[in-house]
Amino acid sequence: MITLQPIQPGSTIRIVSPAGKIEEKHVMPAVNWLEEQGYTVKLGKHVFAQHFQFAGTDEQRTADVQEALDDSDCDAIICSRGGYGTVRIIERLDFTQFLKNPKWMVGFSDITILHSRLHNLEIPTIHGVMPRYFFDDKGEPKEDLTSMMALLKGEGISYGVDATEFDRQGTTAGQLVGGNLSIVTSLSGTKYDIDTAGKILFLEDIDEFLYHTDRMVHQLKLSGKLDNLAGLILGDYTDMKDNESPFGQTVHEIFTEAVKEFDYPVCYGFPGGHDKKNLALAFGRDWELEVAKSGTRLRLV
Repeated sequence: MITLQPIQPGSTIRIVSPAGKIEEKHVMPAVNWLEEQGYTVKLGKHVFAQHFQFAGTDEQRTADVQEALDDSDCDAIICSRGGYGTVRIIERLDFTQFLKNPKWMVGFSDITILHSRLHNLEIPTIHGVMPRYFFDDKGEPKEDLTSMMALLKGEGISYGVDATEFDRQGTTAGQLVGGNLSIVTSLSGTKYDIDTAGKILFLEDIDEFLYHTDRMVHQLKLSGKLDNLAGLILGDYTDMKDNESPFGQTVHEIFTEAVKEFDYPVCYGFPGGHDKKNLALAFGRDWELEVAKSGTRLRLV
């Protein structure tokens, strides 16, 4: 895995919209804050474009992301939001120049596609907060933002997570991979599929039916992605839905049943994903995971 240089005041950050449309009011406060911290911020030409549900046409979104990838003066790319649409442009992107001057990519949800692509290119990325959610209701930086900036600046980071009744205790270490469950499973069998063997897998999701989740978990299991993990971390599963005829299991119960024959540690309820707290994770970097009766500790090595 390539080592990326930490950013510092004076570094250039680009903001692009690879997927869903977003309004200026949800991005500019983040731009202003980053500039106040001493960073140079460049917005893609079509960041606020609208084409149905997308942030501009496929061609416009591709052009912005490609310009950011190719910019040798850029040190980090932050995606404005997720939604849907990155899969429509991933094949259009050329990473040749990017590999000569690699940089951080930040985002989550639909941005999992870019995480997976860059992971297969041996480039670490950050699963973290996007501009709309930088601040709390009082306009103060959230822990989501401070944790993301800590990773970008190369600082050490360690998280503590409350214990749950579903946790499987154990200690492990490994490269962290994953992202949004729906996106990870949708990439199965494609050139952007990820190898999870020997790695710590992180998964989160939002607005899915429980039976859909069960199907995706079993797809991961049938494809061997749950067999040889170093560990498993389950983030937030937000606004999950059930049918009129109940499925009969919670998300945690679905995963517990699916991995019962394996012996790696499993952490449930890590605050990452689409809920109120979305702590930043560096994919492609090594982490130590300790799941104990008293709670879970996750530390960047």
